[in-house]
Amino acid sequence: MRYVQLGKIPPKRHTVFKSEQDQFYYEQLFGTEGFHGIASLLYHTHRPTQIKSIGEAKDVTPKIAVEKNVTPRMIKGAKVTAEDDFLESRKVLMLNNDLKMGLAKPRKSPDYFYKNAECDELLFVHAGKGILKTMLGNIEFSVGDYLIIPRGTIHQLELESEENVFLFIEAHSPIYTPKRYRNEFGQLLEHSPFCERDIVPPTFVEPKNEKGDFLIKVKKENQMTDFIYATHPFDVVGWDGYFYPYKFNIKNFEPITGRIHQPPPVHQNFEAHNFVVCSFVARMYDYHPQAIPAPYNHSNIDSDEVLFYTEGDFMSRNHVDLMDFSLHPGGIVHGPHPGAMERSIGKKSTDEYAVMVDPFRPFKLTEEAIKVEDPSYKTSWLED
Repeated sequence: MRYVQLGKIPPKRHTVFKSEQDQFYYEQLFGTEGFHGIASLLYHTHRPTQIKSIGEAKDVTPKIAVEKNVTPRMIKGAKVTAEDDFLESRKVLMLNNDLKMGLAKPRKSPDYFYKNAECDELLFVHAGKGILKTMLGNIEFSVGDYLIIPRGTIHQLELESEENVFLFIEAHSPIYTPKRYRNEFGQLLEHSPFCERDIVPPTFVEPKNEKGDFLIKVKKENQMTDFIYATHPFDVVGWDGYFYPYKFNIKNFEPITGRIHQPPPVHQNFEAHNFVVCSFVARMYDYHPQAIPAPYNHSNIDSDEVLFYTEGDFMSRNHVDLMDFSLHPGGIVHGPHPGAMERSIGKKSTDEYAVMVDPFRPFKLTEEAIKVEDPSYKTSWLED
């Protein structure tokens, strides 16, 4: 992450800062990992602590259908049900102790605010466009955007239409760009497949100086709780630091290619504790005269492998639809479908786009996932 400053801030942190009307602004340290991780300092028009009431917590624990999975699976994302409400539309499909992952198809913009008080969130926009409104500013989004929303960020999604599909991840650890692509000062290196110009922070929005009843739905420990605050949460007159939401479009990922097939780590886009996120993008295929562009059979013994198919044709799979999730459990050999290896030979390029998530602890499957599973997938490698 790079340093960003928006709006008005005082010349020195933790010092008196007042408006032209001689009213105090209220400083908030907004960061993660205690006082060790990256952080920003926010300056509020009103105290950000003015709770008027707290409702009863609602349990939102996903219901597990398969606790221990060794079966290759295809989850048909197109069959996941759309909902009007933003939070109710989020269907967790797979999870472990490090992350939850699923699909959301909200039809309406929420009239409340939302804060995940425990997890960083990643939203990948498969369909739809709109504005991510946050206490640090706004981010316009459209198809192909990753939205990285740090834990504790109060936000709303303003949706342009009712046709919206988001892949979402809730991570119990911070989501960062890969350390191997950054130097000791945090700058992205020359061989990184993306650079700081591709990372889009929020744009400044004039603060809301409003009092009333403002509903913020707070999620923590699988509970959703309604907080009513006395002032509008988007009352920040300025902030600076390294901790903020941002967007990155998958088509700004510059693929790393070679004479022979490159392994999945070359596609890595993000990392967190015990999982990585990769972007498979349109690219030139391998250019050795005897190269086989299709991936070789592999076991992924130490991690599951999930691919979410978002655009284009996928040469390694037969009968794959957009919004499908393929899940290949760790320790079970998987590879291209029959005929895919042979079809790939001599091909020069691909126009595929997919998001891959590799967790280093096994995924559990939820009831929502099993409802939309293609049960024939596990035997789809059989030859006629």
